[in-house]
Amino acid sequence: MEIPPSQSLPQIEVKFSLSGKTKRITVPTTVSSSSLYVACREAFLDELADSARTKIKLILKGKVLDDSATTSVFPPEIKPKPVPKIVVMRTLTDDVSELNSRRSDPLMRGFDNEKQIGVEAKNLYWGPNTAQDRHYKFVRLEQCSWQSFGHRPNTNTPHDYEALRLLEKLSTDPGIKAIMRERELVVNTLGEMDPIDDRLMQKKQQEGAFCLLGYNTNQGLRIDVKLRPDDLGEGFIPYDLLVQTLIHELSHNWVAAHDALFWANYGQMRVEYLHRHASLAAAGYYVNGRTTASLAGVADLCSGGLKAICDNVLKEVAKEMAQHGIPIGAVAPAINKRCEEFEAEGNTVEAAGQILGGGDSVTNLNGGTRTDEQGGANDRRKLALSATERRQAAAEKDESENRAKDEEDTTT
Repeated sequence: MEIPPSQSLPQIEVKFSLSGKTKRITVPTTVSSSSLYVACREAFLDELADSARTKIKLILKGKVLDDSATTSVFPPEIKPKPVPKIVVMRTLTDDVSELNSRRSDPLMRGFDNEKQIGVEAKNLYWGPNTAQDRHYKFVRLEQCSWQSFGHRPNTNTPHDYEALRLLEKLSTDPGIKAIMRERELVVNTLGEMDPIDDRLMQKKQQEGAFCLLGYNTNQGLRIDVKLRPDDLGEGFIPYDLLVQTLIHELSHNWVAAHDALFWANYGQMRVEYLHRHASLAAAGYYVNGRTTASLAGVADLCSGGLKAICDNVLKEVAKEMAQHGIPIGAVAPAINKRCEEFEAEGNTVEAAGQILGGGDSVTNLNGGTRTDEQGGANDRRKLALSATERRQAAAEKDESENRAKDEEDTTT
């Protein structure tokens, strides 16, 4: 098929492609889009004869040509070296009408629905408005998306989206948030350890290292936690064990070796974690009828007040240190001292039932309130101030005693 040539205009050859069939025609270099649509229908008379029932689109170099445009398709004074290929997209109007008349599947969600669901589901692990701290937080969360978890035909391991949700749950855990705020921590990335091709983990295994469930890179620049079991079976590693691993790696922000100083710091952080959940439970905070301690799997460790928390942490740390040959007596004073500081500040679990909430009333995570009948903010500030003064006085006393001992040793 050829458009009648013009004596004054140069000609070029173009190629139409429709459902595997091709047609070549010769057109003027100044041909318009509307003329190409007419030429296309004439070239494919059998396929596009009924213009009322068939709609077409012409695509040139990834762009749809306008069927009503009268301007030149090709740049002036430039003759394309290869033959331009124009793809023809054909649509039957009957098919379009049938598709539009169908009801949408209620089980299929569009992108707008997914975005709305994401907004509604955000921060609901620990109740409404339970996000990370504004200043002390994990800046970035990264799941292991390169292993196609959830798409493998012979495994039941959760999708990487579920892994991201689990990382969000860890980062917004009230106990983890309390640790991050207390120690003013900022971690650039909290990631999922690759359970299949993690060469750093394999290297540590060859070296005989004990910390195989997570690792800390550059003292908190990045922390990776192993979420999935070795067999990649259903579900993740139990949540309470993941929390222990995360606190363990956070302790490596200060101490690299697994010595007494490291375990003392880890034990104090565990006390802070359990104390936070126990305080929320005592304050009457519930999420869908459950305490945050129950959701975190530590309800048994939190029941019984500060004394029980201290005893449980000592047992846990003693078990962990046994493989390193460190006696519990080396870290017990530091753990007991952290519990004593909570008590000195008036921040016992029992008192927390009245003081949590930051005012004269306590609001639980289900929207209920109850009145604070045992003092207000002024009393709490006085308790905190007196505890700080006592700690400062004790530190000055220790410093003076050490100075006197050094002078005595020098004289001797």
